Amino acid sequence: MGKEKKRTETEALFLAPRDFFTEVVRDAMTQRKVRSTSLAEIYLVKLLEHFVSADNLFEEGQEEGTRSQPPLAEMLLKAVNSPPQVRVERLKKLGDTSLYVSGFCGDSLSRKVVDIDYYADMGGTAYQNLSTVVKEESSRLIYAELSSKFLDFVEILTFISTKTLIQSNQNLLRLYERYVTTGSK
Repeated sequence: MGKEKKRTETEALFLAPRDFFTEVVRDAMTQRKVRSTSLAEIYLVKLLEHFVSADNLFEEGQEEGTRSQPPLAEMLLKAVNSPPQVRVERLKKLGDTSLYVSGFCGDSLSRKVVDIDYYADMGGTAYQNLSTVVKEESSRLIYAELSSKFLDFVEILTFISTKTLIQSNQNLLRLYERYVTTGSK
């Protein structure tokens, strides 16, 4: 089998989100030399599809018509004190939110009281807990991999974010600041 032809930016515009995200995840894995199972790659593609709508980052606020993002520690506390089925949903939301925010918003976390290490700890913990409570073996393996390689997957999402969002000098400056802070290529 020969090498696949890289798509131009114009061609990429006509891809379905799943096809686009599959390509960028595979490219990022290759570029960053991160090894993972195909199930973990599929999980990352679905994660990116899910967060195409920014509304998925938030929950309904206490006041009608408002949306908010609860603190991660509160999400974890609610999850571990929930019945098993609700626990799985809440731990997954915590892990997914932590992973996505760490990868796509990591530079903004450096200016907050709560930094990327906190998000990584909370997300890794959520996925680790998930790997022990889900019944299906393949799900246990995926969540265990997401937990153990959480920072590798953050780097993949950061690479994707950086590659797809550099459109101005300001974004280039943010990229440089991220490099200075993390040392990530």
